[in-house]
Amino acid sequence: MIKTAMLMAAMTALFGFAGTMLGGFEGLLIAIILAMAINLFAWYNSDKMVLKMYGAEEVPRGHPFYELVANLSLNAQLPVPKVYEIKSDQPNAFATGRNPENAAVAATTGLLKRLNQNEIAAVMAHELAHIKNKDTTIMVVAATFAGAISMLANFAMFFGGRRNSNMGFIGLIAMMILAPLAASLIQMAISRSREYIADRVGAEICGNPLWLASALKSIQGFASKIDNHGAERNPSTAHMFIINPLHAHAHDKLFSTHPSTENRIAALKAMAGKVKPIQSNHRSSIPKIGRKSHTKNPWANM
Repeated sequence: MIKTAMLMAAMTALFGFAGTMLGGFEGLLIAIILAMAINLFAWYNSDKMVLKMYGAEEVPRGHPFYELVANLSLNAQLPVPKVYEIKSDQPNAFATGRNPENAAVAATTGLLKRLNQNEIAAVMAHELAHIKNKDTTIMVVAATFAGAISMLANFAMFFGGRRNSNMGFIGLIAMMILAPLAASLIQMAISRSREYIADRVGAEICGNPLWLASALKSIQGFASKIDNHGAERNPSTAHMFIINPLHAHAHDKLFSTHPSTENRIAALKAMAGKVKPIQSNHRSSIPKIGRKSHTKNPWANM
């Protein structure tokens, strides 16, 4: 949490610095107003926008996948989020929404077909952990700041012609290139820092870290071979998924939106036998720890 706060402070400072350097106090004022407007819009509409972007279809109550998420939500002591399915053969999933009361989780058809029920439960527990930890809110704000900084950089030539600009031509060119790059790197670092926490809390929600370790290994294997066309068209949303859906920068630590899958699996295996499942006052139908499911698609006959 401290690391995330420091990274968010760095993003805010970068935003203010870019505005000041590009237009002095006037530029800073414009930057603040712009950030407030964009954040307000993103706060209320980001979930709808990203779900529409991927053509997500809402899963109705009573569907086995919905009931699985509902039971996990009871374990996590969260309101049941809206549940969506995305038509993509690449196994993957994400969570979105401004708060737990207005959240949604989405899984691809590839995830529901290729993983067993324990692995699917662990993946959705991970996504619920993001909601529980307010990660969806943090990433919306981070993504918005990164976009606003890029927008400011595009205005660089306009501000550069004003008398109160603090930068020369070379400085403006550097700002146009470096500010968006720095913002993206900070955004990616925030995303990476939240994944380990979501893995740990997700393991507590589903009750078995080995389920999630197995799921991450399976998803990584499929994701390296199967394209996620929606993510390739919208790479700025890659940080939302449990495993990076893009093939570019897959092995580049600096530009990665996710920690190493191998490191995440190792951390989960180290938790085996030590995890205390989150206690709920409600009975859950999630399989008990230690029971194995060999059913690749538990909803195939629905």
